[in-house]
Amino acid sequence: MPVFLQKLIPKLIGFYLNFLVWFSPKKAAKKAFLVFIKVRKGRVLPNQKTFLDNAKLEVLSLDKNDIQVYKWPGNKETVLLVHGWESNTWRWHKLIAKLQKAGYNIIAFDAPAHGYSSGDNLHVPLYADTVQHVLTKYKPTTVIGHSMGGMTVLYNESLHPNKTIEKIVTIGSPSEFHEILAHYKNLLGFNDKVLKALKDLVYKKFQFTVKEFSSSKFVQSNTKKGLLFHDKFDKIAPYHASVDVHKHWKGSELVSTEDLGHSMHQDGVNEKIVSFLEG
Repeated sequence: MPVFLQKLIPKLIGFYLNFLVWFSPKKAAKKAFLVFIKVRKGRVLPNQKTFLDNAKLEVLSLDKNDIQVYKWPGNKETVLLVHGWESNTWRWHKLIAKLQKAGYNIIAFDAPAHGYSSGDNLHVPLYADTVQHVLTKYKPTTVIGHSMGGMTVLYNESLHPNKTIEKIVTIGSPSEFHEILAHYKNLLGFNDKVLKALKDLVYKKFQFTVKEFSSSKFVQSNTKKGLLFHDKFDKIAPYHASVDVHKHWKGSELVSTEDLGHSMHQDGVNEKIVSFLEG
C-alpha cells in the first residue's frame, strides 16, 4: 500500500467516527474499539516457516481461538516467551538460540490472530487469558515478554500470581493504557467525544478505567525478580514506561540502552537475559 494511503486511511476513519459519534456514541465507540484491536500483520512469513514448523508442539483450543504452541526441548527449567503486537514466535529466534545453547526448555506460542494461531483481533485481557492457560499447562519458572507481551505478562501476574514463576523479563514494554489511547486518538484524529465513548466502552467491557490499566500499578505487589530492558530512544513504547515500572517494582533491575531500537534482538541483550536466568 502506498505511504500516502497508509496515512490517509486512519484519518478517514477518524473523520467517520467524529461524524458517527453525534448520532450514536455507542456505535462510534464500538467501531473505534474494533479498529483498535484489529490485527493486520504478524502471520508467518516464508522465511520464518521452516524455523517454526520444526518446533510445533500442539494446538490449544481456547474459547474461539486455536493457539499454536512451540517447544525447543532442554534439560534446565522451562522458559516461556511471549511476543508483541503484530509479531509471532519467530521474533525470538536469536534468543532461542542462546537459550538452547544454555540448555533451557523453551515454550512459546503465537498470540490470537498472530503467526499460525486463529483469530482476527487481540487486546491485552484476551492475551492474558491465553498466557494464563499456557502458564498453567507448562509451568515455566521464567516468563519473557516483548512490548505488548511484556505488558500482558505483568497484567496477568497481577490477576493470577503464579507460584511456579520466579523471574520475569520485559523488553520495550509500554506501561500506561491512557498513553496508548492518546496515541491512537492522535493517529486517527478523532475528537474527545469519541474518546470518552471509547473509555466508557472499555469500562463496561472490562471493568477497569484506562487510568487503572497501568503496568506501574500491576507490579506494586509483585514479589518476583524482574529484569526490564528499554531503549532511551524507543519510538514505539516510551522509555519512561519501564522507568516507572522499575520505580514501583522492588525486585526489578532496569537495563537502559541507546540506539538499539524497539525490537532489541542484539546479542548483548540476549546474553544479559541468559545471565539473569542463570544468576
